[in-house]
Amino acid sequence: MPTGRMPGVRGDVREIPHLRPPVDLLEQPPCPFHANWSAATSSAPDGWSADMEVVILPGPDDCGRVVADILARAVGNGGAGTRPTLGLATGSSPLTAYRELIRRHREEGLSFAGVRTVNLDEYVGLPADHPESYRSVIRRELTAHLDISDDDVHGPDGSASDPLVAAREYEQQLRDGGPVAVQLLGIGANGHIGFNEPGSSLTSLTRVKTLTEQTRRDNARFFDSPDDVPRHVITQGLGTISRAQHLVLTASGAGKAAAVAAAVEGPLTASCPASVLQLHPHATVVEDEAAAAALERADYYRYTLEHKLPHQPF
Repeated sequence: MPTGRMPGVRGDVREIPHLRPPVDLLEQPPCPFHANWSAATSSAPDGWSADMEVVILPGPDDCGRVVADILARAVGNGGAGTRPTLGLATGSSPLTAYRELIRRHREEGLSFAGVRTVNLDEYVGLPADHPESYRSVIRRELTAHLDISDDDVHGPDGSASDPLVAAREYEQQLRDGGPVAVQLLGIGANGHIGFNEPGSSLTSLTRVKTLTEQTRRDNARFFDSPDDVPRHVITQGLGTISRAQHLVLTASGAGKAAAVAAAVEGPLTASCPASVLQLHPHATVVEDEAAAAALERADYYRYTLEHKLPHQPF
């Protein structure tokens, strides 16, 4: 607990006018990330410890299996009548996990009945039934193949007449829906998560963002023409994302190596939005060898994974 004492100064600095802080530190409101800590630790499984865990695996399919394990565990822990909310991401990195979940549903009977899902983001100006709207993508890549009702799949309304209002309404919907058990994340080459581009506030909420030209070029492969890629999106903010109990970022390929290294080992900075995971009480980064190529402590991460306790979950 801060006392206001300073080395070399007698007494309490708050008694010295020119050293008195403008606001007593003891009266500051609690940091929003403290609430995230309480939410995550209150429901943490036995054997879990608060730390960022970096998991390096040989290839994308291996990453998909581990991510699927985490999501399946959350579904299984929910039990009847208390099914969890899962946060879903689009892009190429989560696809191997989605395919593995579909396989387990079909071949092993893993049920998602009653599970609620929330999307990270949506393009502004695309109707919900557009093939590249994220609501359509998530349905095509995952939920249509599981026993999840379409009514339980939620996302921002990108076709709303006022996107600013739609963003605020989605933020409120997320708050009213209760905690997200696991939020799955990809990472952009510039370090963005969701569509929180570099410069985004680490405590930002759901809002409208303008995409960088690099992000539009990266996503042009999904559209007939680069000119068809929308310039604006509604995205969960970094503060919104951080309310989830468990953040799971997955990445594959050499093109993500620099971004992964900046997020995991670089400074906490708005210049790399994914670095916000360093503040979270329960974050797991799952990447293949190619995406881990720029990590300075990669050997240590491999060592810790090799010696992970048998009963210690991700």
